[in-house]
Order: sequence, then C-alpha cells, then structure tokens
Amino acid sequence: MSSKQLAVGSEQLAVSSEQLAVSSEQLAVSSHPLTADCLPLTAHSSFKWGQRTYVMGIINATPDSFSGDGLAVGEDWVATAVQQAAQLARQFAADGADILDIGGESTRPGSQPITAVEELARVIPVITAVRQAVDLPISVDTYRADVAEAALAAGANWVNDVWGLRMDGRLAELVAAAGCPIVLMHNRSKPKNVAQEEKLGGRYVGMEYGDLIGDIKRELQESINLALAAGVQESQIIIDPGIGFGKTVAQNLQLLNQLDQLKALGFPILLGTSRKSFIGYTLDLPPDERIEGTAATIAIGIDRGADIVRVHDVKEMVRVARMTDRIVRGN
Repeated sequence: MSSKQLAVGSEQLAVSSEQLAVSSEQLAVSSHPLTADCLPLTAHSSFKWGQRTYVMGIINATPDSFSGDGLAVGEDWVATAVQQAAQLARQFAADGADILDIGGESTRPGSQPITAVEELARVIPVITAVRQAVDLPISVDTYRADVAEAALAAGANWVNDVWGLRMDGRLAELVAAAGCPIVLMHNRSKPKNVAQEEKLGGRYVGMEYGDLIGDIKRELQESINLALAAGVQESQIIIDPGIGFGKTVAQNLQLLNQLDQLKALGFPILLGTSRKSFIGYTLDLPPDERIEGTAATIAIGIDRGADIVRVHDVKEMVRVARMTDRIVRGN
C-alpha cells in the first residue's frame, strides 16, 4: 500500500505503509493466522456462558470518542496511540478484563463515517501493540470486511459488528472462513434522528418501533440468519441489543429492563451501556461523571441475563460484575 494522506479531524496526516502494517504478505503470513486463534467459543476454557459475567474493556483508537478516551490525537498520533493502548491493555488485564475491544471509528450519535484506509491506519498499529502487550482475546470493532481481515491477521480474535452484518456483504463469509466469534448488534441509527446537547452529547429522538422488544428480536434474528447462511457456526455468535443505537432514552431504559426477553434467541448477550447518553440524560451528567449510572446498568443487565459487559472503567465494573454475579448466580 502506498503512502496516503489521511484526514483526521482538521489535520492532514501522512500515514505510510509501514505504519499501516497491513501488506499483502502480512495478511497471508501472520503470527496470528485467521484459523489459529479464532477458536470456537465453546472450545475456549475461559468462556462458560451462564457461570459468570465477562468484562470487555474498551480501547478507542479514535480522535472523537463520545467518552473522551480516544487515543488517535496529536501530531504523532500513531506512536502515541500505540504506546497508550499497550499501557491501557496491561492495566485492563491487571484490573480483571477478559476481552479487549479495539475500534477506530466513532459510532456516537451524530458521528461522521471515515474511510477504510483511515480505519486501518488507526486500528492495525494498536492491535499489533496490544497483541504484543497482553494475552487476552482481542475484538475488533468494525463493520468492514477489509478491516476485519487485516485486524485478524494482526492478532485480533473476534469481530464486533455494530451493523449486524448488514453493511458489508463480505464480512459474514470472512468470519465463517476464519472460524472466529462475531458479535451481531442491533442498530437502527439514522443521522436525521440525532439531537445534540453540549453538556450531554447526542441522543436519538423520534425513533418508532411497533413493538420494541419484538422488533429488536426479529431484526437480530435477521442478522443471525445472515451469519448462519454464510457458514458461521452457532457457537461463534454473540448478540448485542444495541443500547444507544437508534433508540430514544426511554427505549434504552425499557430495553435494559426487558433484556431477559432476548435470551429466547438462544445466544450469549453482550451489553454495552458504559457512559452512554441515556445515562447522561437520565441523571443530567456529562460522560466523565457517569460511572455510578453505568454501574447500575451493569448490575441490572447482569440480572437480566447479560453474559458480557463492554465498559470503559474496567476496574470498577469488574467489581460490580463480581458482586452482582455473587447475588444472582451464587458464585
């Protein structure tokens, strides 16, 4: 890949092929080949659904994360992101994280899409550094097959698709061929339904559902069917109800309270509520003051059947998860 000029924010950054580290040779021959580390979830001794809650730590390789924790900032952002991501990964591992989720494109309400080249430039150096730093499973947060393929070659183990295989038709086949886990999220996000507030950030308004839980179950099943039709094994599928994605504050609260109804689909559930705007609008608090609200959603989510919780504040939420597990699971 030749050097490209990538626009990140208002800056023009020159990113070389060495920084991207996704040449065709590396994709073909990797220390983490597509089939080696992407073991079926049922074959991974660490994941025994229903016995305890697993914690996924968030590493944002973005300049515009809603929560203010993005790593892709400054003039020498590649080196900075790599160093900070490795440090954060080690800290998350020490704090009890079970999985790390690395993403390069912000999905906050009202965010602007980026190109695949920009996304690769952000996530591949970070995944490479994190893979060298810790031995935890790594999830790449992307809906693009090209990015997922490069991420798996660089050391990622899972794919976390916020569009549930509905944006890139090649992704399902890639995941099936790799034999790796895939998180399928429900998403009805539309820019025209976003309302912005300076203190609290973006939220969705005017989102209409005939039957909130029924519609989400039906649309998640459509994503599941896409995965199965491509050859993805049932044991590799995880579902995410998409808290904060195309749902109003009231709808997010209802969905969290009725999360247990999604268990009927028969797949492990990942819950991502951390610092999100429905908490901020409920408590009138900015993202950096939502830890207690997040803790409440994690506890309720576990009680309602969540198997994985995706969080920014790993140490605190690991404690919440362990305490809640003791209460609701008896372990």
